[in-house]
Amino acid sequence: MIVSIRRAYGSGSGQWHHPLTDQSTAVMGAVAALACWRADWQLGVAVSLASWVVLRRREPMPVRLLVLLTVVALLASARGAAALDSLSPRHLGPYEGWARTIDDPKPYRNSVRVLLEIDRERFELWARGRAIRLRVSDWRAGEFVRVHGDRRALKPDRADRVAWQHVVGEFRLEWVSDVTGAGPLDRASNRVRQAVERGASVLPGDDGALFRGLVIGDDRDQPPDMTNRFRASGLSHLTAVSGQNVGFVLAAAGPLLRRLRPWLRWAATVGLVGWFVSMTRFEPSIVRAGTMAAISATGFVLGRERAPGRLLALAVTGLVLVDPLLVRSVGFWLSVGATAGVTTIGPWLAQRLSRFGLLAIPIGVTLGAQAGVVIPSVLVFGRLPLVSVPANLLAIPVAGFVMLYGLPAGLIAGWVPAIAPIAMFPCRVGVRWVDTIATLGERLEPGGSADWVGWGILVAAVALIAAMNRDRHERASADR
Repeated sequence: MIVSIRRAYGSGSGQWHHPLTDQSTAVMGAVAALACWRADWQLGVAVSLASWVVLRRREPMPVRLLVLLTVVALLASARGAAALDSLSPRHLGPYEGWARTIDDPKPYRNSVRVLLEIDRERFELWARGRAIRLRVSDWRAGEFVRVHGDRRALKPDRADRVAWQHVVGEFRLEWVSDVTGAGPLDRASNRVRQAVERGASVLPGDDGALFRGLVIGDDRDQPPDMTNRFRASGLSHLTAVSGQNVGFVLAAAGPLLRRLRPWLRWAATVGLVGWFVSMTRFEPSIVRAGTMAAISATGFVLGRERAPGRLLALAVTGLVLVDPLLVRSVGFWLSVGATAGVTTIGPWLAQRLSRFGLLAIPIGVTLGAQAGVVIPSVLVFGRLPLVSVPANLLAIPVAGFVMLYGLPAGLIAGWVPAIAPIAMFPCRVGVRWVDTIATLGERLEPGGSADWVGWGILVAAVALIAAMNRDRHERASADR
């Protein structure tokens, strides 16, 4: 994504002294996230003070940094407490009237789930029964539907699982009648998604569902066995739109963006990113990536180029202050962890694995991403697939091609059905390749304790190769 911003803007000009170091910016993001999570100002202030003391041991840190961290902690804890309070439903009981659909309906085995906004509160609706499932499945995000039913409170365990979506209760539907159109932005997004869906329909079997997941993050129609094999092989992140998708969109638009004047270029970039985030339904991973892209674009137009780690920390700080419930999203933390690993550990490993030649960067980036997601993956899913390293090395380049080529190809195929088979053939080959890698990965994944033994061997091997490479560089320096 950062490379795509550079291509769209060119190099940043001028020098800028950052008032915050990279380390202090990262600490600010961590303090904001922790304070939002716990909604405890005392803990936030204590962590701010402890972090400032630790940072000061390494280099001089002004008192204003401590003041800034304290203000962030107080603001984040207040925002977190307010967000938790908002999860208590204000209105329960019977309701008849208009409701707004927040997302596209998602099918499950015997039901369809969709989020409804009623009186500025979100309720999840589980549509059961063939007739009502077919009716609800035709809804689109942003549309208004006239419903009659009952608003009920959620059970505590369910409330915790859907808190990041701002869901306050369940809506038991009795009947539904009229459906009206969405707003201009939602209508535009829906038209694009429908065109991509029509283009993907020429792909055989479940390939169309996987294509939509790779290109626009729409995994609604992926069968359970496909979801399981992508998780087992460590490739499930490919069907969640993130920085890679944003980067490809900006790369495709780069030749046009570079023709604009700086501030028009900035406005067009931010608008394009915002449109793509809207089209992909504001998933946490794409919101994080879009925010980073917007901050990066702002830095470039001001001549203030920023490191990816700094961009990530600023994005996390801003996002959790705007929407504190993001800290309860597993997808958000997987996205943040992977980005942190790719931008910090990845380059460090690639430099120390230089004896692998052209493979040094892909291996370093892949291992960095896995290191970044190890904590949330183990805590939530209880595993970190060992086969994810070779699977990602084999699948990501082809999946990247599908993401870059697939969006314009899907749109053309959807708008001009006569050429759809030809336009979508490269995507068909690419999608088959990615799914085949996931299938092989699932079969070859050892699982259980063998995973951890394998990871231990892999880490030891990487450490040994890095040490040998360091000794070689030291000898070469001594000879010179």
